[in-house]
Amino acid sequence: MLDLTDKRILVTGGGGFLGSHLLEALAGAGARHITAPRRREFDLTQLEQIERLFERERPQVLIHAAAVVGGIGANMAEPGRFFYENAIMGVQLIEAARRYSVEKTVVLGTICAYPKFTPVPFSEDELWNGYPEETNAPYGIAKKALLVQCQSYRQQYGMNAIFLLPVNLYGPRDNFDPQSSHVIPALIRKCLEARAAGAHEILLWGDGSPTREFLYVGDAVRGIVMATRQYDKPEPVNLGSGQEISIRGLAERIAKLTGFTGTIHCDTSKPNGQPRRCLDVSRADREFGFRASMPLDRGLQETIQWYESLRAADQVRQTAISPR
Repeated sequence: MLDLTDKRILVTGGGGFLGSHLLEALAGAGARHITAPRRREFDLTQLEQIERLFERERPQVLIHAAAVVGGIGANMAEPGRFFYENAIMGVQLIEAARRYSVEKTVVLGTICAYPKFTPVPFSEDELWNGYPEETNAPYGIAKKALLVQCQSYRQQYGMNAIFLLPVNLYGPRDNFDPQSSHVIPALIRKCLEARAAGAHEILLWGDGSPTREFLYVGDAVRGIVMATRQYDKPEPVNLGSGQEISIRGLAERIAKLTGFTGTIHCDTSKPNGQPRRCLDVSRADREFGFRASMPLDRGLQETIQWYESLRAADQVRQTAISPR
């Protein structure tokens, strides 16, 4: 087991939703030397800035959590950017980790890398058995290329690089921007705004039939820390809850938890995305003892409460600065 206490740990994406929780989880596991640079300091798409970062920090552990992410709309609007920035960041960081003899490299992938019609539950062995769902294929393929890099560097250079596949994450501090958010924060925002405005309907992209699996962010970072400390093999590992729910069922559950009593209308002119997503999570349990523990309803309630408190604080600020 890797003792993180005195390791110099470099976390990319530390200012983001997942990254901010990961920093807390690492500190809670006893890590005392954690660096999480922001993009304004180091643009990880630029090789010279990565070089400057590694020269300064000399990391012993790298956890690459930075990513350009978004929902279906964002992926469809900027597929080139999603491919390029995710690919170039990862390729250059992993190469820097090799050149600077980083002891352990942890790369976070995406289940968007799985083929569109992967048999459910998704086994890690199915990753290469088809093309990803079209709306997020550029992002998924960019991330999957990093798995190949980790495995080939292990084979040629003996580099200890592991690859984790977190399922759709949610929780406090998620991205609630209507242009780029994923389905849970998008639905929470829609329901709360509709309730506040007295609206009688919200729109749901697609026909509501696709299924998804969700992992509470607190569970996700616990799994990442466990893998960082205990897992040292080349095979990719799913991180998920193993529980599947339809988008329609999710919307109904969020509507109930937010107090929205109106109609949920499905906009079938919008794409559904991948038909089903549910992971085989047995490898994570077997290899390093990870199992998700947060029930979906409780996790949703905590996320809703966090966002409501954020909205309330924003309203107080707006009231304080508005002219009288």
